[in-house]
Amino acid sequence: MTSSRSALSIYGEKAIEWLIRICGVSAIIFVFAIFFFVFREGAPFLTDEKFSLWKFLTSTEWYPTSMSNIRYGTFALIAGTLSVTGVAMLIAVPFGLGAAIFVSEFCTGKLREFLKVIIELLAAIPSIVWGFIGLTVMNPVIQTVFNVQVGLNVLNAAILLALMSIPVMVSIGEDALKAVPDSYREAAIALGATRWQLIWRALLPAAKNGLLAAVLLGVGRAVGETMAVLMATGHAVNVPHSIFDSVRTLTATIAAELGEASEGSPHYRVLFLIGILLFTITFIVNLVADFVVKGIKNK
Repeated sequence: MTSSRSALSIYGEKAIEWLIRICGVSAIIFVFAIFFFVFREGAPFLTDEKFSLWKFLTSTEWYPTSMSNIRYGTFALIAGTLSVTGVAMLIAVPFGLGAAIFVSEFCTGKLREFLKVIIELLAAIPSIVWGFIGLTVMNPVIQTVFNVQVGLNVLNAAILLALMSIPVMVSIGEDALKAVPDSYREAAIALGATRWQLIWRALLPAAKNGLLAAVLLGVGRAVGETMAVLMATGHAVNVPHSIFDSVRTLTATIAAELGEASEGSPHYRVLFLIGILLFTITFIVNLVADFVVKGIKNK
């Protein structure tokens, strides 16, 4: 009886182990499958005689449905995406990491639980609702406060993306800070460090990899957002020169035009090519972050 139970236990452990392995491998398979699908739809356009990759990346003219002179320039779309994401991160990183430090190191009891619930509620708000907020609330507020003609611009979308990214940063950042061993805190306090010295000299260096991961997830959230930026940026193909200029992002372009493009047409293919471009931008961001982490470790 005992031997049969032990045999069942062994088989159960092996089954769970294989299930975990399958789950881990499936994540990689799904990523490659998505990339393969997007590449399969967009890659044929790269061999088109009329297509120029240089003009695709450097031209600011986006006229995919022109009857006489079709142009597929994405430079303005790339600039719009990077400007909105950059301004959003300038807002989100200080507030997100600051909130993570506050929740992790300064809050206790009911206050911490209350703040966690509020942060989770922010993360649960659908992007379309954020878009409506940008369109109906932030638009007139920006027009009034900054005395500009149009409130649907880089600043509007950046504020919304910052609010959407902060919950991710707070959650991951708090976990990274909590993962720092208590011996670090005890040693710093024993040496006479103040609360801020403890955080600045001990906790932040020890949790830097996790905090960087939190920032990267926030960047990914901002780069990949669609509906909020579609409604809050003004959706104008324009290279921004200030935070009050209307722009259009790569994701918003795909969302707005894919439904109108006939399957297999050049317009359809080039929208999937923009998807490949988004994959490339995300890969570069992750690669740079990896080099930064390795550089910090070597120091």
